[in-house]
Amino acid sequence: MNETPKKRRQTSFGRAFAIAAAGFLALAGASYLGLKAWSPKPAASETLHVGYLPVTCHLTCPVTDFASKTSRANKFVSMRFQDFPTAAEAFKTERIGASFFIAPLAMKLIEQGVAAKIVYLGHRDGSTIMVRKESDIHDLEGLKGKKVAFPSRYSNQYLVLVKLLKDRGLTTKDFEMVELPPPEMPSALAAKAIDAYFIGEPHAARAELNGTGRILYHAKDIWPGFISCVLVVSQKLIDTKPELVADLVRGIAESGEWIEGNRLEAAKIGAEYFKQSEEVVRYVLTHPPDRVSYATLVPKKEEIEQIRDRAFDAGLLQTRVNIDNLLDLRFIPAKFLR
Repeated sequence: MNETPKKRRQTSFGRAFAIAAAGFLALAGASYLGLKAWSPKPAASETLHVGYLPVTCHLTCPVTDFASKTSRANKFVSMRFQDFPTAAEAFKTERIGASFFIAPLAMKLIEQGVAAKIVYLGHRDGSTIMVRKESDIHDLEGLKGKKVAFPSRYSNQYLVLVKLLKDRGLTTKDFEMVELPPPEMPSALAAKAIDAYFIGEPHAARAELNGTGRILYHAKDIWPGFISCVLVVSQKLIDTKPELVADLVRGIAESGEWIEGNRLEAAKIGAEYFKQSEEVVRYVLTHPPDRVSYATLVPKKEEIEQIRDRAFDAGLLQTRVNIDNLLDLRFIPAKFLR
């Protein structure tokens, strides 16, 4: 099926993915984001490896990879990791120049001297507290004395649990808190090795769809506009290749905008990169549609400060890291700042 010259001239991100969804995979990358505006010399294009985990919080990363595959400008190759410590090690050793991290972990790395900045968000909401379907647990108090899994102490899921407990006169000592790799959580719940877990999607939806899990809380109902993951770029890359950083941030921002209007097509792309069931990814993106959001992803200083303060209060940070040492918002396209 041939494309008309008029269609080939269209360079908008949305059009690129409309074509891709119809099966024109090669042309999708070629029209990627109108990147010529940022890279006037295609011959000098760069390839940047960006770390992510197979969670919908990071969906903008593989979508950006997909869009840039055949671009004559910069290419953003997503590198899948199964856990954050491995991704952090790759980032520290410069195997990757950018990565999505859970926000408190990003702050901890910077506090420890890793030269990097948070430049954008990965998502909002998109995390869920799950219990077994047949469980008689219907509120937070019902978890007292139970085994509750979370992805890492350096996660916002952990900080939310700490805040919820404090608000209700409880502490983490009232639970058996265990760190568990996200992909293992649904099977651990089904096997009754844990009583509940708090995780980013799609690992909650997996238990919901296979009939073993039930939603206790959505993160959005506990902390509206919940942030789990942020996009982090090395300071070396910022200093030496700011145009490349600008391309990346623009790509991630435009990816989020596209996902919001093309959730079914985005599920197909995500399933391929995540190596997960398309049904599960599609379910996360549509049940309900605001289960995870890719809109309004500009990080506000006050909300990053709030996460920093909660991390400090929870003992995850040794200092209240200066916000200017955490954030660099210069690369966000003006239309997303409005």
